Amino acid sequence: MLRLQSFARRLFGSVNERKLKSYQTRVMRINALEPSFETLSDDDLRATTPALKARLANGETLENVLEEAFAAVREAARRALGQRHYDAQLIGGLALHDGKISEMKTGEGKTLVATLPCYLNALTGAPVHVVTVNDYLAERDAAWMRGVHEALGLRVACIKHDMDDEARKGAYAADITYATNNELGFDYLRDNMKYTLDEMVQRGHAFAIVDEVDSILIDEARTPLIISGPLEDRSDLYVSIDRLIPNLVPDDYEIDEKTRSVSLTDQGNEHMEALLQAGALLEADSSIYDIQNVTLVHHVTNALRAHQLFQKDRDYIVRGAGNAGQVIIIDEFTGRMMEGRRFSDGLHQALEAKEGAPIQPENQTLASVTFQNYFRLYDKLSGMTGTALTEAEEFMDIYGLDVIEIPTNTDIARLDEDDAIYRTAAEKNDAIIDLVSECQTRGQPVLVGTTSIEKSETLSAALKQKNIKHNVLNARYHEQEAQIIGQAGVPGAVTIATNMAGRGTDIQLGGNLDMRLDNELEDLDGAALERRRLDITAEVSALKEK
Repeated sequence: MLRLQSFARRLFGSVNERKLKSYQTRVMRINALEPSFETLSDDDLRATTPALKARLANGETLENVLEEAFAAVREAARRALGQRHYDAQLIGGLALHDGKISEMKTGEGKTLVATLPCYLNALTGAPVHVVTVNDYLAERDAAWMRGVHEALGLRVACIKHDMDDEARKGAYAADITYATNNELGFDYLRDNMKYTLDEMVQRGHAFAIVDEVDSILIDEARTPLIISGPLEDRSDLYVSIDRLIPNLVPDDYEIDEKTRSVSLTDQGNEHMEALLQAGALLEADSSIYDIQNVTLVHHVTNALRAHQLFQKDRDYIVRGAGNAGQVIIIDEFTGRMMEGRRFSDGLHQALEAKEGAPIQPENQTLASVTFQNYFRLYDKLSGMTGTALTEAEEFMDIYGLDVIEIPTNTDIARLDEDDAIYRTAAEKNDAIIDLVSECQTRGQPVLVGTTSIEKSETLSAALKQKNIKHNVLNARYHEQEAQIIGQAGVPGAVTIATNMAGRGTDIQLGGNLDMRLDNELEDLDGAALERRRLDITAEVSALKEK
C-alpha cells in the first residue's frame, strides 16, 4: 500500500503540488501582462481601476479581471515601494482570493501578498478587511501598503483603539480597512446595540484576510469578546472576603487546572462559614448556600480562583502601587498587556482585592461574541501564517478553510533541527544557557522564545549569573519592544522573548539601520548629524557583512 502511494506521489505529485500546479497558468498570464503595464503612465495605471470596475458592472466576474488586477498591483507596488511581487507571492495572493490559507515562511512578504486579493475584491465595492493581531501592526501595514492602493485610486484606512463612532464609520467606508480582531469584534457588538441602521459603523462582512490566522482563528477562537455595563459597587465585600482566603488549608478546596475552576469541599464549606460568621459577614446558624447568601458563594469562589489559579507576572501584572495600582491582563498567546480588557463576573475585582489595588465597579454582560462565531459571518474568509499545516484539519472542520503551503522564492538555507527533550526543567535551562553562551562566543545573534513572563525572567536571572549580556522582551518592557527587536540581529546579541506571534518589527541581521538612525540622530543637526549618519551606516553595513 505504501509503495503504491509513493508511486502515485511521484507520478501525480503530492496534494499540495497539485493545488499549486493549478495556479501556474494564471501566474504565467500575469507575467505576460507585465511589460504592457510597465509602459503605462501613473495616470493610465490609476485608470485601470475604473476600467475594471466598469467590466464588473457589465456582468464580468472577478475571475475574468483577475490577471489584469494582479498585474496592476504588481506595477503599483514596484513604483510606490520599490518592491515587485515574486511569482511565489502571486501564488499566495491567488490562494487568498480563493478563500484559502496561504502558509508562507517568515520573511516571504505576507503583508505585500495581501495587496493582490485586497485590490481585486475591493473592485466590487464590498468591504475588504485585513485583520492583524495588534494595533501597531494594523497601523504599520495600512501606512506601508497605502501607497500601493492609492496609486490605483483606492482608499485605505485603519481602525485605531481611540477612534469615535464618526471616525470609525469613515474608516469602514474605505475600500480596504486594516484593523485588529478585537476592534472588529467589539465594533460588531456595539453595532448590535445601536438603535438605528444609520448609527452602525460596519457596512457588512464580505471579505477578510486574517494575518497570523492560526493565532486568531485557532488559539483565540473560543475567547469571548464581552461588552458590559456597571452593577452596584461591592468593593468592601471583595476586600473582606479576600482577607479570609489565606486562612483556608489545601483540604478545604479542590482545583481543576484544565477548566480553571475551584470549589470548596464539605470541610471547606464548614471552615468558610465559620470564618464568615466570625467576620460578621454571615448570620449564625445560616449557610452560604441559603438563597439570601448566594452572592457570598460567588465572591468566595472568585477570591479562591484569584489566589489559587491566577498568578502575578504570568496571568496579569500590577502596574503602579497603592491607589494608583492597576491589574492588567497578560495575553497568554502573545505575552502582551491587554489594556482596557478585564476579567468578567467579578474575577478582576477579586484580583484587585488580592493585590491591594483600587477596586473598579463590577460589570454585567450586555453583549458577547467569540472570534470563531464572528469570523464565520464573512462571505469569504482567508488567512496567512507561517504555521498552518499542523492545524489544517481544524481549519477545514471549523471554517471550511483549505491550507496551501506556498514555496519560498529561493531555497531555504536555514537548518530546522529536531526537538531536544530533557528530564527536568533545570537540565533544560542549563542546556539553553550553554548553547546561548556558545552562540554568543561565535558572534551569532540568539533569540530565545518563552511561554510566560515568569520563564523569561528565570532564564534572564540564569544568564545574569553567567554574566551573559542580554535583553528581555515581555509585557513589563513593552515600551522598549521595537528598539529591542530592532537590535536583536546584531552579532552576539541575546534576546529573550515571550510568544512572538505578530511582533511586527523586522529582525535584521546586523541590526535595523532605520531604527538606529531614528534613535541616535534625534538631538543632532547640521554637520554633526551628517557625520553621525555616515558612521552609523558604515557600522551597520560592517555588522551585516559579518
